[in-house]
Amino acid sequence: MTNFDELVADNARFARTDAKNRVPQIPFVPNKQVYVITCIDPRVDPADIFGLTLGDAIVARNVGGRVTDSVLDDLAWISYLHEVKTPDTPWFEIAVVHHTDCGSALMADDELRSGFVARGFDDQDLLRTAVTDPARTVPLDVERILDSKTASGDIVVSGYVYDIRTGLVTQVAAPRSGNDATR
Repeated sequence: MTNFDELVADNARFARTDAKNRVPQIPFVPNKQVYVITCIDPRVDPADIFGLTLGDAIVARNVGGRVTDSVLDDLAWISYLHEVKTPDTPWFEIAVVHHTDCGSALMADDELRSGFVARGFDDQDLLRTAVTDPARTVPLDVERILDSKTASGDIVVSGYVYDIRTGLVTQVAAPRSGNDATR
């Protein structure tokens, strides 16, 4: 018996429901027109935090919920598909969500980080990944998306901090697009 066996049984129950029939026909146009970028931390599950169900959102999760080159590549691809395949469909909104008490903050610990650097990772990249103050890192990541030359300037991006203690989400970067004249 593995840790995953219970999840497979849960999947069999899921497969007997109609949830899988409520997904969008076009995989890059989610039901609620949102794309959430957040952390892999199991305390930060966007389905629970935002009440999302299958098909409601595109969700990208990585350490810290940071906007990495890989995240930008994914956004570029989704943008391209949207422009080419569904040009008349409204654009989705991207929400960057970092959280309090993030484990990525451990990357700011010089001793701990140096041990990981010894495994072949770049010290400065790791330090930039650390989310020690989400109210500071969220706007940086929002700007990174807005400044991207590969994702559509029509995408609206906003940023939030999730407080794991209270369960509340607070906006720290107002919604705007790369094409917004106020930039």
